[in-house]
Amino acid sequence: MPWGIPETHVKAPPRGFTLIELLVTLAVLAIVVVAGVPGFESVVNGNRLAAAANETVAALQTARMEAIRRNRRVAVCASADANAGASATCSAATPDGWLVFVDNDRNGSFGTGDVLLRSSTLDGPPGIGGASVVVYRSDGLARDAAGELMDGNIRIAIDTRHPVQNVRCVAVRAGGVSVQSPTSNNAVCS
Repeated sequence: MPWGIPETHVKAPPRGFTLIELLVTLAVLAIVVVAGVPGFESVVNGNRLAAAANETVAALQTARMEAIRRNRRVAVCASADANAGASATCSAATPDGWLVFVDNDRNGSFGTGDVLLRSSTLDGPPGIGGASVVVYRSDGLARDAAGELMDGNIRIAIDTRHPVQNVRCVAVRAGGVSVQSPTSNNAVCS
């Protein structure tokens, strides 16, 4: 030891944190958490919306591809019991997913005699508005339930405090599908 001090008289530095250091650390952590939670909620909702919009686009693209491939009428409809398999039904009231099926009876609704090609559920469940039935014929063009060329939107939304940030619009046109975010403050798909 330096200066001739015996080792038994050297005091070891204190270990651990003082109460003041611990309180300051907790205060900083609380500020970071309070500031970060709204941003995290936005990220989670954005990911849920992106997944729901992508699943909707996948269902529509599958229907178009199968209509061309099979040379048959294939429909996509919103369903409140999408995972029920052959007993699933089309329902625009509180839908939880999509059904893609060969519409053998040509009524735009899944039933006996129709062939289920794909069923998918949406996480959330987000609210779905707009077109609830899209029909593809063998020419690959999208049509509404009445048989008119499609020119509409499927609105997918999560009910939160920031409606503009929590809406995705799946634009369904006769020849294609795209995903858009609304630009207006009232979060209307145009």
